[in-house]
Amino acid sequence: MPGRRLLYMAAAVALVSAAWACTQGTQPNSGGPSNSVAPPAPAAGSTAWQLTHPGPEHAIEGFADRVSVLPGEPVRLFVSTPATRFVVTAFRFGDYQGSDALSVWTSAALPGGVQAPAIVQRPTNTVVAPWHPSLTVPTEGWAPGDYLLRLDGDNGAQQYIPLTVRTPDNAGRVVVINAVTTWQAYNQWGGYSLYKGPDGRRADRSRAVTFDRPYEAGMSGAGQFLEFELGFVRVAERAGVPLGYATDTDLHANPHLLDGARAMITLGHDEYWSAAMRVAATSARDRGVNLAFLGGNEVYRHIRFAPTSLGENRLEINYKSFGEDPASRTDPADATQDWRQPPDPRPESVLVGGYYSCFPGRADLVATNAGNWLLDGIVHDGERLSDVVGIEYSKVNLSVPTPRPIEVLFHSPVACGTTHRNEFADSTYYTTPSGAGVFSSGTQDWVCGMDPGCKGGGNGGRVGQALDAVTTRLLRAFAAGPAGAAHPAHDNLAQLGIDRSPAPPIPYLPPDGIVAH
Repeated sequence: MPGRRLLYMAAAVALVSAAWACTQGTQPNSGGPSNSVAPPAPAAGSTAWQLTHPGPEHAIEGFADRVSVLPGEPVRLFVSTPATRFVVTAFRFGDYQGSDALSVWTSAALPGGVQAPAIVQRPTNTVVAPWHPSLTVPTEGWAPGDYLLRLDGDNGAQQYIPLTVRTPDNAGRVVVINAVTTWQAYNQWGGYSLYKGPDGRRADRSRAVTFDRPYEAGMSGAGQFLEFELGFVRVAERAGVPLGYATDTDLHANPHLLDGARAMITLGHDEYWSAAMRVAATSARDRGVNLAFLGGNEVYRHIRFAPTSLGENRLEINYKSFGEDPASRTDPADATQDWRQPPDPRPESVLVGGYYSCFPGRADLVATNAGNWLLDGIVHDGERLSDVVGIEYSKVNLSVPTPRPIEVLFHSPVACGTTHRNEFADSTYYTTPSGAGVFSSGTQDWVCGMDPGCKGGGNGGRVGQALDAVTTRLLRAFAAGPAGAAHPAHDNLAQLGIDRSPAPPIPYLPPDGIVAH
């Protein structure tokens, strides 16, 4: 098998490079209801990218010394396995003929070995894998995009390592942000995440987590990419718009990441944001860069970064408490209580539009504004897209700062599972004086709804068809420039009764032992 993969490696690299080149052409038009852009024909994909034998925990696992690289930059992998030998295959994800992925590189067979056990650093309960590097992966000829590096041991075990190959220059592009900080926050490898310790208690959680460890086996080693991001990437590459790729650690580290960009898109679960990330996104919006938030709980947790022995910004710090965080006494503005919490509340609604409301909740997505340019001809008022709202959702809440004009597109009745209160989840669109348009899906499962293998098959495939069409129209309009100029928001809160009954903010603190999202 490794030999066969090596034989077609060169051809695969040529195919993915050609597919990348096809996205460098003319800018698409406004993306209104009559818009149609013929995307390039997709390259033939690799059908065997999925894990068929993930194996027991620690049968094979690894991590990279870089969260993202530029094309051509090498990346070191740290692999631990009891297998005698293992092979690494790199898959790029997108819209390929017959598959979601294309194989672009395969290693020679390499010697396996079980590496040192995890170290738990006190008092922050930070888990580190003190491993030696196993190989260096070259990325020459790799197109920017989202990659999974699959580990295959001769013991039959498989696991992934995620890697983003970022775009060198995002001018004129719609920039896709991989939410790696949220992936890492939920990563329980070594017994600790930012939510709980080995005993399941919140009190024993990590206060800082590091990228110097694998993602847990329950995540297939891929973080949350497969669940919350892949469905969007497939549709975005099919839309025929110029795309850029980066992670939220890149958004933190590079204040020029969005210079000249047409839009920034975050995906299904982008909860953990640093101050630098927030400044970068807000500044971009205020100079006309469109924003889209395709989740239900964005910009909620406040983090900061520190270096590790492997590089900058590989330690993610989050105490979820102002008083417990030592920064409250040295740099209060960067203390890591939730963004909406005192002593300096800066709720996510200021940027996102909606305000995170509940976990868990589950309901149909209900269209309420079908004449809007994003929905016109795709859905009708009252149409229900089954099971798309949840498991977290947000709503317009005028008791907190909210941009105006703001337009609600989907207004979906839902009961919050923790309090059993009846309310609404809202998908929103607002525009700014800079001309930027800002869309928020208001539900965590929007991207899952775009995936036929997730929720998109609902209603006989209607869920995926509708959400794909709305998202494609959004991408094409956002790629054309500041969307607010062509598509200003028309405030409809009064028609929905939201102006008359602003709900007070509801504190959110999950009980011990509950893995909050």
